[in-house]
Amino acid sequence: MRRLKPFSYFSPRSVAEAVQILEREGPGALPLAGGTDLLVRQKRGDPPPKALINLKQISGLAEIEKQPGGVRIGALTSISALEHSALIRNDYHVLAQAAGLLGSPSIRNLGTIGGNIGRASPASDVAPALIALKARVIAQGPQGIKEFEVERFFRGPGTTFLLPGEVITHFFVPEPAARMAAVYERLGRRAGMDCALVGVAAALALVPGDSEATEVRVALAAVGPVPMRSKKAEEVLLSGSLTAERLKEAARAAAEECMPISDMRASAGYRKDMVRVLALRTLEAALSLARRNGHEHVD
Repeated sequence: MRRLKPFSYFSPRSVAEAVQILEREGPGALPLAGGTDLLVRQKRGDPPPKALINLKQISGLAEIEKQPGGVRIGALTSISALEHSALIRNDYHVLAQAAGLLGSPSIRNLGTIGGNIGRASPASDVAPALIALKARVIAQGPQGIKEFEVERFFRGPGTTFLLPGEVITHFFVPEPAARMAAVYERLGRRAGMDCALVGVAAALALVPGDSEATEVRVALAAVGPVPMRSKKAEEVLLSGSLTAERLKEAARAAAEECMPISDMRASAGYRKDMVRVLALRTLEAALSLARRNGHEHVD
């Protein structure tokens, strides 16, 4: 039976105190949010942490708060809270949709949005939704407060652009553009527990008349070293009327642009095919929702 080596444990009461401890303890000191990823890593034999800094006693990090121009989501907000929040479901539905597809109910109850994004998994379900919504990550460290676009936050698999001593405090998601809708779909080998083989989020904002898009975002998971945007698909969609053929062309562009690997779960070729299928499905659904929302607004 594997025994966990001793480590230091701290429970700061403020972000500033947490930053101070992380900086002092140095490499091997880890912030603790939900702990779901930490347990998995230890079970598979990863090096144990030198120190754990429990963030759960810091007030104000688990709130979803409407603010001018958008919504502030604390880093310790649980995935389950995102899934069930009336504010998120009504105004940022794609994020609630993605949260509801992540893991099992027990994982969603424990896991946090900060932990999920900080883990920098290429297969994150939440990341594509945040990218589609133009969300930003706010972090605090020894040098003060930093802000990143979510799409530019990931350095590589399991790594971000956070520096030692920096900790995610919250996310800011701007209000969606007028006449916009966004949809997320994912493919896994089984419902619930399995991480995504492929995930696609699509967001469309329409001009009056519904024939063209003023803004488009297509974000992909599990088909590259980091969650990514398909800018080629977006260019196709912005180049003219949103016909059925243009949506198919955009889906093909997303499949061509992604960079999946082959592993024991799926081949690269299969993942590319599924990007095309899910991209088309999410684009069709987002277009339908945007058109319906626009008509309801006019009425």
